[in-house]
Amino acid sequence: MSQEDERLRRAFLARVIEPGDEVCGRWLRAVGAAEAVRRLVAGGEQPRGVTDKRWAGLRARAERADPERDLAVAREAGTRFVCPGDPEWPAQLDDLGDTRPTGLWVRGRPSLRIWALRSVAVVGARACTEYGAHMAATLGAGLAERGWVVVSGGAYGVDGAAHRGALGAGGATVAVLACGVDRPYPRGHTELITRIAEQGLVVGELPPGDHPTPSRFILRNRVIAALTRGTVVVEAAYRSGALVTARAAQRLGRFAMGVPGPVTSGLSAGVHELLRGEAVLVTDAADVAELVGDIGELAPDRRGPVLPRDLLDPGAGRVLAALPARGLAGAEDIARGAGTTTDDAVGRLYELRSLGFVERHGDGWKLTRQAMISVRGDRRGC
Repeated sequence: MSQEDERLRRAFLARVIEPGDEVCGRWLRAVGAAEAVRRLVAGGEQPRGVTDKRWAGLRARAERADPERDLAVAREAGTRFVCPGDPEWPAQLDDLGDTRPTGLWVRGRPSLRIWALRSVAVVGARACTEYGAHMAATLGAGLAERGWVVVSGGAYGVDGAAHRGALGAGGATVAVLACGVDRPYPRGHTELITRIAEQGLVVGELPPGDHPTPSRFILRNRVIAALTRGTVVVEAAYRSGALVTARAAQRLGRFAMGVPGPVTSGLSAGVHELLRGEAVLVTDAADVAELVGDIGELAPDRRGPVLPRDLLDPGAGRVLAALPARGLAGAEDIARGAGTTTDDAVGRLYELRSLGFVERHGDGWKLTRQAMISVRGDRRGC
């Protein structure tokens, strides 16, 4: 049997079997695509676990299926059907086992397999806040600048912001839809999804013309999770499809990450619940790349701004800290406060004066105005 024969049969099955149908997936694995198609068309032993009513429904779908037409319509729309056994098939989708897609409809020029090798999912709330949209766009742009492919669902809110961030940075992005890739959904994102198809890839399990349903959105999320090295959730309530994606990623052995938000926001509650488990807290693209990337892709050390006093050696720092915030102090008192000798303290004081930290007034020493600001700032932070 040629690969083109297999493609035709799987295109037929994509029209008949719903995405993520584990029972039919197990049957397909057991008997093969050719035998599955034969039984659906000509009648035969139905899959174990499929009721008579459901089998009748599958056979009714099979009567209307026309894979040659679906493939022709797809070609006219610049879409190809990629299935297991093709060089472009992403092998990581096989981790889905019996819920693996029968095939994927792919719109766009790049190779899905190559792009998926270095990809990260960024998902989250549709009705996101300005903070969520900003973080998603920033992550999308930052990951794209680091050479990562940003994968999301093309929806309003976080998904759209992540796609736009990647596109705005001139990077690569993939939209995984819960409908036919020739029918952009939501309609308000038609322009965005068209742009993604021109610069990146639009992918879906459903054949041309098929519409989305609530269950198809949920099942689509397993493909996003399996396709990528990890999933970042930016804003999600307790009942959120984005959390479904993250938990699917965890089950598949992928990384699950969350961007924290205000504890007063219901849109951050789901993310925080995820972070209480085994998900990893991330705040920017560098954090994500360090987690999912190769050895050496390290995020920079996190620290506050470096103050001039931070550059002093420890001895000079102790002498500076021994000066009062206001007024003058004698060298002996300063030495006692710094735990050193008077001669050492005097030497340090002259060093500090040359650096602009202290002033001498007769036999006393005091902090300069700039040093006083620095000392006060440090003491407020304690």
